[in-house]
Amino acid sequence: MIATDPLFSLAGKTALITGGTSGIGAMIAQGLVRRGVTTFITGRDQQRTAECAAQFSQEGGTCMPLAADLEAPDGAQRLAEDFAARGKALNILINNAGAAAEGSLAKSSVEDWDIVMNVNVRAAFFLSRALLPQLRQAASAEDPSRIINTGSIGGLHIPNWEAHSYGASKAALHHLTRSLAKALGPDHITVNAIAPGPFPSRLTDTGSDAVQKSVATYIPLGRPGEAADVEGAVTFLASRAGAYVNGCTLPLDGGYIAAL
Repeated sequence: MIATDPLFSLAGKTALITGGTSGIGAMIAQGLVRRGVTTFITGRDQQRTAECAAQFSQEGGTCMPLAADLEAPDGAQRLAEDFAARGKALNILINNAGAAAEGSLAKSSVEDWDIVMNVNVRAAFFLSRALLPQLRQAASAEDPSRIINTGSIGGLHIPNWEAHSYGASKAALHHLTRSLAKALGPDHITVNAIAPGPFPSRLTDTGSDAVQKSVATYIPLGRPGEAADVEGAVTFLASRAGAYVNGCTLPLDGGYIAAL
């Protein structure tokens, strides 16, 4: 476990991360475990989720798996009930599970839109609502509970490729972040979002080093994001250091949006 300045300490807290088995979710999960957070991760594949939890626990803390299908209409409610059965208060909820589908104007289907909107927006709302008893139990005026949503720079600007449903879903998630921040602030629950740019993940993997290097040329810092970048942002938002930040969407893009 990492020794940390008390201002950034997360030791002893409990977190739930949806989509915590790969990409940005896995980066966040491993970072929280290293910081002494009892971390629950979810995934659709029960065996893979259990394997990831065991691997992350080797970081020196505790990571536990929860199977969840957040595309299903009752997926968020069932996950909340599963977590509630563990009898724990919840300090940190990270709505990270994401979906992408055919995004072109010509080929997008109703089914594609349903998958993307259901996972990226609907699940975040209904899981946050269903877990309010556990979030309120952990909250205080000095140390609020935190909801952190994983948005995207795709929800902040229009990319050069067609991603209509994905971009719309992330813009909606950013707006939901602000509306929930207003609604839940009186309960001592803050709601913020991170908006990653290019990071290694299942949704952004092109299988081509050339493409990844090309993308990096558009980023003022000259590189894609790394695990420490998202880990640091989440640590800030989830710790005492970020306790007064509420309703914000934080771009993690190396200056990509600023340079447009």
